[in-house]
Amino acid sequence: MHRIQRTIDIKAPVQRVYDTICQPTNLPGIWPNMQSVSNLVPHGDGTYDFDWVYKMAGMHFRGHTRVEDAQPARYFRIRNEGEITGAFRWTFTGLDGMGTRLSVDIEYTIPTPLIGKIVESLVAKSNERDLDVLLGNLRDWTEHFAAENVIEAKAAPAPARAH
Repeated sequence: MHRIQRTIDIKAPVQRVYDTICQPTNLPGIWPNMQSVSNLVPHGDGTYDFDWVYKMAGMHFRGHTRVEDAQPARYFRIRNEGEITGAFRWTFTGLDGMGTRLSVDIEYTIPTPLIGKIVESLVAKSNERDLDVLLGNLRDWTEHFAAENVIEAKAAPAPARAH
């Protein structure tokens, strides 16, 4: 079993960060090696169960993600089943209404019989880098979206005054 823990501060509202990471169709665009997602089953809390294909050590692995628990814009916990098993806990904390502190705690297994014991430690390090890239991409995506909205609001012409 491998474990990765990370925390990142994002200059975007908690709800935007939560909504972005909870939407599985966003994952292939921001998570390195997430090849595809399909068969989305929505929950009322903004989360989804879904199937996925992930590339690790040059091989494609298939699995299913199931939501175990969620409180919108606070946290969600998911479990992966299939060729790569594991559990993810995502926690969202507001920072003075202007940002989000996102923490993620992951425990997962690497399918060692398929990739070999020698390659396992290299894959574990690669997975840590992939998570770092995912979090950076999530930050960039949500901060850019927030910045675009501010720019658009400032650029809008003032309403005409009646004389």
